[in-house]
Amino acid sequence: MTSATTPPTFDDILAAAARIAPHARVTPVLRSRSLDALAGCELHFKAENLQRIGAFKFRGAANAVFGLDEALAPRGVVTQSSGNHGAAIALACRERGIPAHVVVPTNTPKVKLAAIEAFGARVIQCEPTLAARDATSRAVLEETGGELVHPYNDGRVIAGQGTATLELLHEAGRLDAVIAPVSGGGLMSGTAIAAHGIDPSIEAWGAEPAQAADAHASLARGERVTDMVPDTICDGLRAQLGTLTFPILRERCAGIALASEAEILAAMRLIWERLKVVVEPSAAVPLAVVLNARERFAGRRVGIILSGGNLDVDAVMRAA
Repeated sequence: MTSATTPPTFDDILAAAARIAPHARVTPVLRSRSLDALAGCELHFKAENLQRIGAFKFRGAANAVFGLDEALAPRGVVTQSSGNHGAAIALACRERGIPAHVVVPTNTPKVKLAAIEAFGARVIQCEPTLAARDATSRAVLEETGGELVHPYNDGRVIAGQGTATLELLHEAGRLDAVIAPVSGGGLMSGTAIAAHGIDPSIEAWGAEPAQAADAHASLARGERVTDMVPDTICDGLRAQLGTLTFPILRERCAGIALASEAEILAAMRLIWERLKVVVEPSAAVPLAVVLNARERFAGRRVGIILSGGNLDVDAVMRAA
């Protein structure tokens, strides 16, 4: 099994697929002729909003938790999360029968906090800053002696996230491009490694809110941008690229495309209306960037990762 501190290989993603097969769902790939017409290309939507806990995060969490050494596992897992990853770790740990300790910022959406607690994790709240999250996580690690599973800057997690793209390409066949939302870069890193492991010619694009564009800025500058303050409704896309994910995206990503808040909300509404599934704003960003740059993907076969469906309805209604 790949380590927490090294980037996974394509073989690691294949191994992750086998490891999580008894636990994760094979989610459907959805199509819409009307969305194809609007986008000017053929779209294949990997519906990770229908994954367990309502997001792709269960894949990476399950790979990390079920890959733990038998001697270390009883100490439990420590993580930090604004919601989906915390719920994923909580569920995976419950199924393995080990403790889960989840550090959450105080501004975590209620629907996501409720899911973490429902799966039996111990919740430790902290101020909504990266420094506070890191400091609190260190304190919990010292207290418990548990295993840290970072939400994105962890090779085991990245390998698990890449399994969604394996399934997408298995069902959809050859694609010209795959697009995934970018936050800390775990999903996008796994997406790119998996896609290139199958076909190196596939373009791997990241999609990011213009009001949380640290990944776009990082690739443009050639170094991690860590001083940007996100201001987006996409609560799942407010993290910064990690030390492990940034080099992967710099090497493998065709680019990071941006969408405005209005474009993201419009794309989310289209997904609700045309695909008849509920997604959270973060999951709508890839469609928003396709509609925002039709010429880039015109006439091509494009895969989109619908990353999650854990919607904070009150926040979305206020922004609409």
